[in-house]
Amino acid sequence: MANKKVVTKTVETVKNTATKANAFALKSTEEVVSGAIKFTAQWQDLSKKALKGGLKLADTQQDIIFNTLEAAKGHAVKGFKRSKALFTK
Repeated sequence: MANKKVVTKTVETVKNTATKANAFALKSTEEVVSGAIKFTAQWQDLSKKALKGGLKLADTQQDIIFNTLEAAKGHAVKGFKRSKALFTK
C-alpha cells in the first residue's frame, strides 16, 4: 500500500510540474508571438512610409528629367534653326 501511495504521489507531482511547465511555455510563447506581431506591424508601417516616399521621390525626379530633356530639345531645335539660317544665307 505504501508503495502505491508513493507512486500516486510521484505521478501527481510529475503531472503538476508538467502542467506548470506547460503553462509557463504557453505564456512565454504568447508573449513572444505578441511581441513579434507588434514589431512586424511597426515595420510594415515604416516600410509603407518609405515606399510611399520613395515613389514620390522617383516621380519628382522623373518630372525633373523630362522637363530638362524638353528644355534641351527646345534649345537644340532653336540652335539648329539659327545655325541653318546662318549657313543658308
